Amino acid sequence: MTTPRDVARMLRGSATPSQQIKPLEEPAHPSPAMMPKKRTEPSTPSTFASLDARELPVQREYSAGGLIFNENDEVAIIARHSRSGHLEWCLPKGHIEKGETPEETAVREVHEETGILGRITGSIATIDYWFTGDTTRVHKLVHHYVLEKVSGELSVEGDPDHEAEDAAWVKFDELNNVLSYPNERRIVWLYSRKYHRQ
Repeated sequence: MTTPRDVARMLRGSATPSQQIKPLEEPAHPSPAMMPKKRTEPSTPSTFASLDARELPVQREYSAGGLIFNENDEVAIIARHSRSGHLEWCLPKGHIEKGETPEETAVREVHEETGILGRITGSIATIDYWFTGDTTRVHKLVHHYVLEKVSGELSVEGDPDHEAEDAAWVKFDELNNVLSYPNERRIVWLYSRKYHRQ
């Protein structure tokens, strides 16, 4: 019986030095290029949430963030771990704190998570979605704005929650291929329609 080790040995023996397979190097930081192409959601779910979830108390969460552009028509995005532990690229956003307006939160969260201080130039949309935690069902509303860079350098060092693992500038036209969440790809689409971007 031929084992995988035998196959590797045969390949090494038959390849010229320039053809030999080199081990892949681990990148120093995550990057948008490492992300798989966007997922296509099935039209019908393969599993259904437990009916017991209907009995859980409902908690509401409110967040704000958005698309912050630099002078090169690039948008700052961040990499963070999802609740399931996967590293995913998303728009900067965070919880609205007591006494803050959604606009103030968007400016603060973008600055904390990307290092870029922005100025709001418009509103895009508010999206809402549900998810089930261990003890509650959460109804989340996220306000999205358009911001333009005023100052700062791209960095996640200022994130007080240390949720952002990395930040990157991505060309606006490439966002749909990089963003992990369908809701955030919808925000890009809504921005394009509202502000007549092709």
